[in-house]
Amino acid sequence: MSMNDGIKIDGARVQRRGRGSATYAGIGGVGIIGMIVYFLLTGQMPDSSTFQGTENNNVTSADGADYSEECRTGADANAHTECWMVATAESLDAYWADALPAQTGTAYSQPTFVIFDGATTTGCGNATASIGPFYCPADQTVYLDISFFNQLETQFNTENSTLAQAYIVAHEFGHHLQNELGYLDRIERGDTGANSTQVRSELQADCLAGVWLRQASTTIDPESGEPFLVPPTEAELQTAIDAASAVGDDAIMENAGLTVNTESFTHGSSEKRMQWLMRGYDGGSIASCDTWSVATP
Repeated sequence: MSMNDGIKIDGARVQRRGRGSATYAGIGGVGIIGMIVYFLLTGQMPDSSTFQGTENNNVTSADGADYSEECRTGADANAHTECWMVATAESLDAYWADALPAQTGTAYSQPTFVIFDGATTTGCGNATASIGPFYCPADQTVYLDISFFNQLETQFNTENSTLAQAYIVAHEFGHHLQNELGYLDRIERGDTGANSTQVRSELQADCLAGVWLRQASTTIDPESGEPFLVPPTEAELQTAIDAASAVGDDAIMENAGLTVNTESFTHGSSEKRMQWLMRGYDGGSIASCDTWSVATP
């Protein structure tokens, strides 16, 4: 999948932070794989309380820097991962700025988007790259170390495609939408299992990512008048579906050589993650992403 070369992007949309050093302190945010990565490291599936941040003065970052010099066009996005992140964020902004108020009556506010290297400070505590991409509701920011994308292939055995990358970012923006709409308040601390509030939240974020994916190739860049993205092929769409499957709770457990225990699920099974991503893609609206009122999401 690619951006149209002629679109105009603003590299200031995404902050860049240099390498920091931190003793792992935990995160109170919501991530696509954060808790699952913890499981890989410890052999235990944590609840949300495990990721409550604590102070650590060893973390450093270069606040205020961005990608203004490097990222200006769709061609830049197609050539550089950081610029792809900028263009993806601007496409998400453009779509949800119209869709969120039209469908819910709630105005869209852009989340901050930070690309960091190694470690950084957040409103939810100190973060290291091992946490994976996540959204921190305390500072309304999406955090991502792009080295994670290489892990898609090395740890999760799925293709590191641009559409898979876009799905991951769209999932985290989905958590921001949940925060705006009050859904994150429904998550119960320590609640795990296939029907838990944690899983319902993650599956809804997958679904919201699917809603955007359906509209991404028709969402217009206001500066150039061109759509942000070239329509994806079926094969490209499959890479996003595969990425969702790869980070299912059951897939992670099986890859670790452990027995699948549905009672410890925090993000949903591979089947459910694919199902809700495609439900959003096929339904094309927030209303199609109601994981909360169904008996079994």
